[in-house]
Amino acid sequence: MVDVVACDAADRESLKKLLDSIPDLSGVVHAAGTLDDGVIVSLNSARLQRVMRPKIDAAWNLHHLTLDRDLSMFVLFSSVSSIFGSAGQANYAAANAALEALAHHRVGLGLPAVALAWGLWEQTSGMTAHLTDVDRRRTARDGVLALSSRDGLALFDAGVAADHPTLVAARLELSRLGSILVSGLKPAKITRAVASPDSGTLVDRMAGMPTRQRTRALTDLVRDTVADVLGHTGREDIGADDSFRDLGLDSLTAVELRNRLSTAAGVALPSTLVFDHPTARAVAERLDSELLGRVSGTAPVRAEMPSASSDSNDPIVIVSMACRYPGGVGSPEQLWTLLSEEQDVVAGFPTDRGWDLDGLFDPDPDHPGTSYTRFGGFLDDVAGFDAGLFGISPREALVMDPQQRLLLESTWELLERAGISPDSLRGSSTGVFVGTNGQDYGTRLGTVPAEAEGYLLTGTAGSVISGRISYVFGFEGPAVTVDT
Repeated sequence: MVDVVACDAADRESLKKLLDSIPDLSGVVHAAGTLDDGVIVSLNSARLQRVMRPKIDAAWNLHHLTLDRDLSMFVLFSSVSSIFGSAGQANYAAANAALEALAHHRVGLGLPAVALAWGLWEQTSGMTAHLTDVDRRRTARDGVLALSSRDGLALFDAGVAADHPTLVAARLELSRLGSILVSGLKPAKITRAVASPDSGTLVDRMAGMPTRQRTRALTDLVRDTVADVLGHTGREDIGADDSFRDLGLDSLTAVELRNRLSTAAGVALPSTLVFDHPTARAVAERLDSELLGRVSGTAPVRAEMPSASSDSNDPIVIVSMACRYPGGVGSPEQLWTLLSEEQDVVAGFPTDRGWDLDGLFDPDPDHPGTSYTRFGGFLDDVAGFDAGLFGISPREALVMDPQQRLLLESTWELLERAGISPDSLRGSSTGVFVGTNGQDYGTRLGTVPAEAEGYLLTGTAGSVISGRISYVFGFEGPAVTVDT
């Protein structure tokens, strides 16, 4: 027997009357919610209240009005938007974060509580009825897959039984989600766009075109990007003067479009770009003025690299990363996947290093000069070094410590990731600081060809590692190697 009664849970008096009519109440499940998506500059107090009232006010009323009840469970339906963020849903993410804070508060008081941060469900609800196939494909591309009702109910049971105030109840593809999360690791205070490696090329190419040809090229760039964001196979479905609203662009896809165009053009574009310029042609005209300064007659506004001086409170600012780890990990995104999926990268001894594998192993841990295990963590393709890229001869590369080779490759990669041309830093006061420990490569080389002996010292000395990077890239700042 199920009795269905209704009231506005955000209205304290109405909720109190309802709860008073249920003397044997043993559990609470707060599943209310509504959406009012929009970029943050478009939100006002009314739009915030519309989203937060059914979430925060109702949950707080339920908390206070059941403090004297002997509840076995107090379940709050949150959303992964509060955990991972969601473009255009700042109000919704904040409301759900408040529910999670309430769950922690109750647990701190010794009361039952769990906030379940739900992902997308396959079954359509009032909050997801507006989602199109394009929206669902975009969500899946971001690493959040649709959850079946069966799996959702199983996660609900598991969440209620778990002993933790906040749990993510979602079907996630961590490799995709990880790359998105890692891309946001720069400090929040850095708000200027990072120029893409090709931004200068785009500006130069546009500058050399006649006006009509330049406008057409920029319009096609916008149409291509809109088509990609909306899941179309090509720009044919995107007319230059078609309204973005009619094409199905909403506040979420509008943010994604702005971000992609900003990266492609290498200029900082406002979050209201699509609303201020509602067609592909209008956006192209804005890009034209940004790139070439046609409207103001001034130099084009280029996106600047973040710098430590942009905020006196941040003495160190991270703008790029590169890494090498066992298991074939060659990027921060792959490292995130390794950690989030708890992968095991311990493997047998590599067979491509010229080691005497049989003579290297001895089960006796006290036996000198051998290993009593056949397993370890090893970097892949250590010998795969492109010496010519760095202006290094093959004979010098032969006697270079692999640590030097890997650091050169990683330095080149992190500059690429930051959108910085290596040549642009030549002669600059850029400093190199390296922590290292253990340089035994020289002692294991065996016989060195006579023509390579002159490179042995610079190739194997630990003190040279930082200087090697400075020399190759032409940095003229401090070069410091610290033996850790």
